[in-house]
Amino acid sequence: MHFIRIKLKNWRNFRSVDLELGDRLFITGPNASGKSNLLDAFRFLRDIAKTGGGLQEAVALRGGLTKVRCLAARQDPNVEIEVELREGHGENAVFWRYSIGLKQETRGLRRVLLVHEKVWKNGDLILKRPDKSDRGDDLRLTETHLEQITANRDFRPVAEVFQKILYLHLVPQLLKFPQLANRDAAGEDPFGIKFLDRMMETPEKTRRSRLKKIEKALQLAVPELQELRDVRDEKGVPHLEAVYQHWRPKAGRQREDQFSDGTLRLIGLLWTLLDGDSLLLLEEPELSLHTSIVSKLPEIIWRMQRAKKRQVIVSSHSTELFSDRGIAAEEVALLKPHGSEGTEVELASNKENIKLLLEGGMTMAEAVLPMTAPASISQLTLLD
Repeated sequence: MHFIRIKLKNWRNFRSVDLELGDRLFITGPNASGKSNLLDAFRFLRDIAKTGGGLQEAVALRGGLTKVRCLAARQDPNVEIEVELREGHGENAVFWRYSIGLKQETRGLRRVLLVHEKVWKNGDLILKRPDKSDRGDDLRLTETHLEQITANRDFRPVAEVFQKILYLHLVPQLLKFPQLANRDAAGEDPFGIKFLDRMMETPEKTRRSRLKKIEKALQLAVPELQELRDVRDEKGVPHLEAVYQHWRPKAGRQREDQFSDGTLRLIGLLWTLLDGDSLLLLEEPELSLHTSIVSKLPEIIWRMQRAKKRQVIVSSHSTELFSDRGIAAEEVALLKPHGSEGTEVELASNKENIKLLLEGGMTMAEAVLPMTAPASISQLTLLD
């Protein structure tokens, strides 16, 4: 199942968003414009639907509804998220729409309550809340039907898709120095603390097959690497081990704490692209990677997602990444802050000036990225 549209109201940086989604989407914009917050709308739905999650937990993880609500929200301060999804293709495709609206009590416990929760299947409204039972018991409005297996039966495929949404922003230092973080903490692992544990939980045949594919890619990107394999130490702790060309055979062996940051980031990216078919959210995948590798990322993502039929959303402001001429204008979302009015989001294909620049032979990097630069950036070197 693929997401084909997302609408936001008063979410984080955004007063209003209406964005069409294809198999790939590349999000770019100035610093602090809301790239991470746009990705977080999908994570929020995942946090509601996942086992052990729920609406109240998802809001609390983000510091409460006041931290989630857009500062530009005025007369109508409710927070709303709506997504449209397509299940299957052709005549047999099923179209879903899920919408949720939230508000906070003005007094008392200041609970987060549902303003509405609606689900459509092929255009037919199959869930509409608040219903009669909700109006007789306000406590029911503190939970969504999405998070309840006894209540989401008619739209469980939507709940399952939300649960599988995967976000990755692997931090190499947390793999090299696991004592810096709590590997036993429950919940999401967005920074790759438990990456090696998840890798070893994969069935051996599948794991070795994926590592062999990653090994071939690394041999092209990392000089002198000969072999990549998974091992466990004497305490049973999982590790990655690489064998490099060296005149002393044993001296050519290294574990992940000796890998470069770029090598670990690339391994994490490739493994995640091969692991599953759910929506994948990638935040700045270019970090720590050589520019020549970054320039190949759009093609790598395209080839791997085509094989897995996977949808990928990427946030980035890398010139090398956006220089790939395979990126279409309808695959790029441009974020433009408007001060106290919040951030505007628009596909590059909807902006005539960008279309003219692309038709004139410019790359997406040349046409779009200059629009994301701060207006007074030239004065930065004048500071004393």
